[in-house]
Amino acid sequence: MVWMSVLQSGVELGPETLPLLLVLAGIGLSIAEAMAPGAHFAVLGVALLGAGIVGLVLGAGPLVLAALVLAFGGLALVGYRRFDLYGDSGAGQTSNSSSLRGRTGRVTERVTTQSGTVKLDRGGFDPNFAARSMDGDIPVGTEVIVVDPGGGNVLTVAPLDDIEDDIDAELAAGREDEEAEREREAERN
Repeated sequence: MVWMSVLQSGVELGPETLPLLLVLAGIGLSIAEAMAPGAHFAVLGVALLGAGIVGLVLGAGPLVLAALVLAFGGLALVGYRRFDLYGDSGAGQTSNSSSLRGRTGRVTERVTTQSGTVKLDRGGFDPNFAARSMDGDIPVGTEVIVVDPGGGNVLTVAPLDDIEDDIDAELAAGREDEEAEREREAERN
């Protein structure tokens, strides 16, 4: 309403007030980002604020301000991605419980067939999960792999040393088949 009365009273907002408007908009977006973090307004807020401040100092015109907004926006985006300020690059995030299958971690509280706790590598916001073993106890500090995410509430884990890699299993089976074939060839000759 204040803006309407300012515009109706005949006060014109010329190009010289544009840097001030950019600063105000940048501050507004920065406040919005502080109230709702998540990088929704961070890049644009920094771009507008930076361009507005430089525009106030240099007395830049609209075209220069537009270029400054783009330059500061690009720098803010590169900086935001480079420094991963919110830690949301995704590397450590899980999208659903099935994405936990195959993740590795360490036992933080002895894991039995009934209870225990593990801390997953790249396990999301809270990498600590309740866990149980397939069979036997797994001592604290043992590296484990998730074999069944169990809906994400209680993970079924196994010691990493006990899990044979699928590729290794196929190679071993292939070697056994080749050896059996050689034996059959030798018997025929």
